[in-house]
Amino acid sequence: MMRLPVKSLMQFRSVSKAWKSLIDSSEFVAAQSVLHTHPHHLFVWYKDPRGEIKYVSFLDDDSFPQQRFVPTLPLSVKLPRIVGSSHGLLCLDGYHWDPETSEINFKKRLAVVCNPSIRKSIAFVVPDILYARQEIVLAFGVCPVTIDPKIIQITQLPSWMDKKTEISNLWKVEVYSFRSGKWKSLSTNLPSNSIRIRQPQVVIDKFIYWCSSCIDSGLRTHNLIMSFDMTDESFKVVDLPECLASHPFARLSVSKLGESLVMLQYNINTEEQVWCDVWIMVNGAQVSFTKQYTIKGQRGSIKAVGFRKSGGPIMEVDDYLSEPTQLVVYEPNSGHCDDPIRGYSFNVNSYMETLLMFGRSDCSSY
Repeated sequence: MMRLPVKSLMQFRSVSKAWKSLIDSSEFVAAQSVLHTHPHHLFVWYKDPRGEIKYVSFLDDDSFPQQRFVPTLPLSVKLPRIVGSSHGLLCLDGYHWDPETSEINFKKRLAVVCNPSIRKSIAFVVPDILYARQEIVLAFGVCPVTIDPKIIQITQLPSWMDKKTEISNLWKVEVYSFRSGKWKSLSTNLPSNSIRIRQPQVVIDKFIYWCSSCIDSGLRTHNLIMSFDMTDESFKVVDLPECLASHPFARLSVSKLGESLVMLQYNINTEEQVWCDVWIMVNGAQVSFTKQYTIKGQRGSIKAVGFRKSGGPIMEVDDYLSEPTQLVVYEPNSGHCDDPIRGYSFNVNSYMETLLMFGRSDCSSY
């Protein structure tokens, strides 16, 4: 039964008390959330040609991009940014909106976790930062062992600041666990002060990954991957091959292909032609990276913003000749391209249909 679509499961709850009790049980919800056979969707955040924030969700199957719909999001958060997705949940970062006054409170930051398949959400106030010049990286993931959603707030000094500062600890990490219902600060296993973490994030199994940089004792900068283990809440460094470790940091990014971490390496030639090398991380006795293929732009700039379930990269393309930019889905085997949306600043997150957060008393319907 747990392999059935979420919509069918919601309908079957009315068949009998026994079925309702089974589907509503935390054991059933947890087991259903870890299956990878459920329908997958691509949630696209972007700005339209007028600069307004828009959302659209595509069913990621053979019908793509015909089956699309505009998802309903919680009204409690305005000017939201997509933090990430995990186990069918989306995490948004924005500001509190008062429906009575229609005003945005820019002093009250919110993290909102929602399940678009069952239209349930829960909002949390994000802890304030202590110093104006600190940078915040917000992360989100669901621990696959405990099925416990977690929000991680990483506060770090910006890289341009003089390290001779009155702040003794340049890192502060706070974790909100749905299970505990409260924030806690981590005091051990924190990254080195010389490491800078940059969004976006990628969630694979029990790890959250970021592209990062580090300044060594010789004041040389090199790139690396920083991971956060959601089971024991510890950080770990993943080394990159030399060609990626020494590449300009601004031309690197992380993404996800299936259940594998991907490194995106951008290059540009003298004719301003941009291409992107796609590297995939291979786990074994020793972690390694293998280059899968290269995506070449005809002219202008390209940026990989995600991958389809089939493996096709989703690109934001700016050919410098037309406005606005295009969201292009490229199939490496056939060379076919789809152009479903025009806009700016695309952000793509894949999610599958699950029942997570169903039945929680602290969740709101929207």
